[in-house]
Amino acid sequence: MLRTHTCGELRVDHAGPKGGPSGQSVTLCGWVHRRRDHGGLIFIDLRDRYGLTQVVIHPDNSAAFQAAEKVRPEWVLKIVGKVQKRIEGAEKAESLTGAIEVTVETLEVLNEAQTPPFEIDQDKEINEELRLTYRYLDMRRERLRKNLELRSKVFQIIRKHFVEEGCLEIDTPCLIKGTPEGAREYVVPSRLYPGNFFVLPQSPQQLKQLCMVGGLDRYFQIARCFRDEDLRGDRQPEFLQLDFEMSFGTQEDVQGIIEGSLMKILKECSTKKLRGGKVERFKWIEVMEKYGSDKPDLRYELPLTDVSEIAKGSGFKVFEDALAKNGTVRALRVPGGAALTRSEIDTWTELAKEMKAKGLAYILFKDDGPSSPLLKFFKDGVLDQLQKATGAQTGDAIFFGADKFRIACASLSKVRGEAAKRFNLIDTSIHAMFWVTDFPMFEEQDDGSLTFSHHPFTSPNPEQWKNRKEKPLEVHAICYDLVLDGYELGSGSIRIHNRQLQSEVFDMLGISREDAERRFGHMLKAFEYGAPPHGGFAYGIDRVVMILAGEPNIREVTPFPKDQKAKDLLMGAPSPMPERQLKELGVKIVQE
Repeated sequence: MLRTHTCGELRVDHAGPKGGPSGQSVTLCGWVHRRRDHGGLIFIDLRDRYGLTQVVIHPDNSAAFQAAEKVRPEWVLKIVGKVQKRIEGAEKAESLTGAIEVTVETLEVLNEAQTPPFEIDQDKEINEELRLTYRYLDMRRERLRKNLELRSKVFQIIRKHFVEEGCLEIDTPCLIKGTPEGAREYVVPSRLYPGNFFVLPQSPQQLKQLCMVGGLDRYFQIARCFRDEDLRGDRQPEFLQLDFEMSFGTQEDVQGIIEGSLMKILKECSTKKLRGGKVERFKWIEVMEKYGSDKPDLRYELPLTDVSEIAKGSGFKVFEDALAKNGTVRALRVPGGAALTRSEIDTWTELAKEMKAKGLAYILFKDDGPSSPLLKFFKDGVLDQLQKATGAQTGDAIFFGADKFRIACASLSKVRGEAAKRFNLIDTSIHAMFWVTDFPMFEEQDDGSLTFSHHPFTSPNPEQWKNRKEKPLEVHAICYDLVLDGYELGSGSIRIHNRQLQSEVFDMLGISREDAERRFGHMLKAFEYGAPPHGGFAYGIDRVVMILAGEPNIREVTPFPKDQKAKDLLMGAPSPMPERQLKELGVKIVQE
């Protein structure tokens, strides 16, 4: 070892009396965090992953002093010296090593460094593009280092928990067959089989189910997954998820094991208490009707109100047209919302339109009376009914969603989140974690066809399945999502383990028998060999760490993330391939 101690572990116990011979001799290695010249003495704060140690170089040690005069920030040093107590009044109580310093006997420069493109020693905002380009320098800063330490701790808790639950840690391949599960896949050409391709897995879904068919009973994996999707703050093209599957278990069994892992993570990595002191449970229709989302943030209220009955005779054509098309009219009361400016309302309107809403109607209850373009359309008494139904008071605002149920709910949910931030309604002293169950099995697409809500291997409610042809949208799935502080951590379900039932689901989705055999023949075949009842769950580890760290996006807790445009600024990927290599792969680039 080049060093005897790290820069974060020396204490007063290692020191002798000031100036005395009894201070422990130590060897430290690290980076120059700061260098200061004080009255003929040179002080250097030496930094490594574990902390900072102040070292002092006296001018009577000419060799070390001359070397110290040349050092600059981020140079890598090795120093040998004696640990001493700092003089009284010079201690730094906020630092674990603040009571000591090391008097340098020898100083060796292990490597020089260019001036960094941003300051390492200061906690201030730095252009993210610059930080991602020089990620290895960003790692030296306390913010990212602490986040990565937290991430590592979460990994350890997960592994310990699932091993204690009797699970086998089984790794699955990253080169698999393309079987679309709802997101675009990353495609990998095969050199040995021209014209054929692997894909990178969106999840190990099918492979972990096959482990259950293989009799392995309980599986887990910290799995790397890939999805070629547009990015958001809580999403990366490649990410890690905790993947879990078990045989002969119920929905409640799966939930209990998953919940146990997250409760241990929260206990060891967060000081916040859970809302209500427990993990709550809601049905999908409950949270959709009350909050407009299947992943609402319950650290604040702001519920939606169904005002469809009032809207029927309101005289406002937009409301009445929505109801005539079997839609709904929902209202959101925003306390203090009358203070919103026109530009803020316009911004919220654009957010609602992102959720396919046609616009965003509103009423502001100002001190001098209600204000809204809607008032001239309302029949007598409608305004009073709306105010009574929502509980709106002077100073508040009401926003409306009038459309199909999902669109009306989603648009107001977006506004709900913005209102909570605008008026500081979020209780950041707690976590709100809950299960959402009883999701619809299918969703209707714009062309009237059906698609799956979760994935096509999810078991339907057996009683409702009998009426699938007549009432497909009323069939619920035996699936469950887990939500933490307004983020969907992950999804799970009890799986289909019967070939006949799986074929029926494919039929409902419009997947022909031939196409099903081509895409999922390996799964259907496996179900013929005694597949046990099984279910599982997966949650995004990056997302969990992001929430625990209080960071605004996943990039801040990921060692080497892609930027907002899915580019790797550090390595310069994606990048062009040499023509020779493309030819070898049988790939031709077509410029559009």
